[in-house]
Amino acid sequence: MTANPPFIYDPPLDDLDVLHIDDQILAVNKPSGLLSVPGKALEHRDCLETRVKAAYPDALLVHRLDMDTSGVMIFGRTPHAQKHIGGQFAKRYLKKTYIARVDGVIAEDTGTVDLPLIVDWPNRPLQKVCNETGKPSITHWTVLERETDATRIELKPETGRSHQLRVHMLKIGHTILGDRFYGTDAVIAKAERLQLHAYDLSLRHPDGGEWLTITAPCPF
Repeated sequence: MTANPPFIYDPPLDDLDVLHIDDQILAVNKPSGLLSVPGKALEHRDCLETRVKAAYPDALLVHRLDMDTSGVMIFGRTPHAQKHIGGQFAKRYLKKTYIARVDGVIAEDTGTVDLPLIVDWPNRPLQKVCNETGKPSITHWTVLERETDATRIELKPETGRSHQLRVHMLKIGHTILGDRFYGTDAVIAKAERLQLHAYDLSLRHPDGGEWLTITAPCPF
């Protein structure tokens, strides 16, 4: 693993990509390279939340995606919706699917990674596996396509720990391509961005409880 390169924030200037909107929910497609919420430094104030609120002032943050991850992000449009959806995240009612391209060819067709994670304090924001103090973290994966020296996979996390998918793939020997935190120089060089995308998210609608699935096409 290489040392983390200096962080230079250069967010993409993509127009806001709205995937779904009604009186309770707003779903957008977050581009890779854009922070979900503002950072502490002035130059890190530009983020998805700020851009969404500029267009939809009633939007309320519910969850986050890593800066390098793209895909579906949900906002509530009322305090009730924010609380309702937040509760679904907390109780793991939601169903999430990610698409990733990882280094190397995975021989098995499916598998599950069950490794507890905790922040690696001397190297934060990196996370690490720790059987003594780590929080339960489970990811199910399925191979979608095998390439010459990479594999496209579907990832279904049961839990939502920070960097969970990155670390779990690292620990099974197939780091996500373009991962500047956990990848070697060779792995980072294989992709222009982190090859991890929040493809779809299914939740109970805050008004009536019907299942709603929101999908963002995979850009890689």
